[in-house]
Amino acid sequence: MPDTPDTTDRADPAATDRAWLEAAIELSRQCPPSTTAFSVGAIIVSAAGDVIATGYSREGDPHDHAEETALAKAERDPRLASSTIYSSLEPCSKRSSHPRTCTQLILAARIPRVVFAWREPSIFVDCEGAELLRAAGCEVLEIPEVAPAVRAINAHLLQEPGAY
Repeated sequence: MPDTPDTTDRADPAATDRAWLEAAIELSRQCPPSTTAFSVGAIIVSAAGDVIATGYSREGDPHDHAEETALAKAERDPRLASSTIYSSLEPCSKRSSHPRTCTQLILAARIPRVVFAWREPSIFVDCEGAELLRAAGCEVLEIPEVAPAVRAINAHLLQEPGAY
């Protein structure tokens, strides 16, 4: 589990969101390397500021996504209905390895708020997670100022062919 960020200054919700998102980004560094998937970290935080669950890509299985892993750990936790999920990457809206996308899993868990750093680039799929979550009534917040850290962790996927 990543270090719990200092969120004692609850008067500044933007700072709290950024601190939790930075913790999710740090968690993504634990992902086993992959040339076919992004390294992502996710943390589900209760309305009271407690960590409900964490997850990172490929934590238990080579095809697991970060949000999916965290949600599986938090299954049936009543606090989900008032929680926020922090993810270093936009939750997926298309996938071939599992029957449900992270967007569908978040909606099924009734998590009302999603905060992420980087919109998924169209390397593998054309992701519409943020749009689908908003359309379903979720509050979605993108914090692009921390996206460079996520891009750096996934730099091996972003290289142009032949650019070594």
